[in-house]
Amino acid sequence: MLLSGLFFALMNVSVKWISHIPAIEIIWFRSLFSAMVTGFLLRTKAIPLLGNNKGSLLIRGVVGSISLILFFYTLQRIPLATAVTLQYLSPIFTTLLGIFILKEKIKGIQLLFFGLAFAGVIVIQGVDTRVDGLSALLGLVSAMASGIAYNLIRKLKQAEHPLVIMFYFPLVTLPIATPFLFTDWITPLGWDWLVLLWIGICAQNAQYFMTVAYQSGTVSKISSISYLGVIYALIFGYFLFEETYPIGAYLGMTMVLVGILLNLRVK
Repeated sequence: MLLSGLFFALMNVSVKWISHIPAIEIIWFRSLFSAMVTGFLLRTKAIPLLGNNKGSLLIRGVVGSISLILFFYTLQRIPLATAVTLQYLSPIFTTLLGIFILKEKIKGIQLLFFGLAFAGVIVIQGVDTRVDGLSALLGLVSAMASGIAYNLIRKLKQAEHPLVIMFYFPLVTLPIATPFLFTDWITPLGWDWLVLLWIGICAQNAQYFMTVAYQSGTVSKISSISYLGVIYALIFGYFLFEETYPIGAYLGMTMVLVGILLNLRVK
């Protein structure tokens, strides 16, 4: 999970590093790389590309696409650690939406922890003038879409191979992103091409190491380790983009992480 978090952090930094390239274009290249690699692995293992539960897989692809598009958009608009913190609200949405999608139950104390995390978002948005209301809202919608996607992954885990679930993301994202290229295209130059390739490599490695971690350990403990990604983001943001934060922003980030980790501990 430490390796997964590191590769996700490197991907996030790379997306922010080439902010002159539209987010939708970066996602198109990332999806193309993922489709080629995942499709090759499925062919090698003789696994049907489209799986069995096509409806649920398609919905998972759509919400996953929405989540990534909005996340990349916020990465390019607001400070790195703030964008990552907003994305890390996804476990809360996963738990809340699990009530309706998987018929799971939650304990009353978890609602208090959820409130603490959302209060942290309000604190961040209130004290950091670089975080406008639209970016904060898009970050929340991205996290909610991730929550839906995670529930669908859990619902499909006994019926579909993980590679099939992964394959539906680029399968849906490429048709969504392609029309935007005709109106919002900036030709990558020089090092841009290498960074775009690196984003694809980081994303694929991050997904692989995360899958291995979740298959090898207790979910709540593994999930807790993943939140070191905020520390990665703070370090990279400071040294690479000279990002600093008011004291209140650190307080808000802490509130979000404490609320989420306490929820995971209860689960």
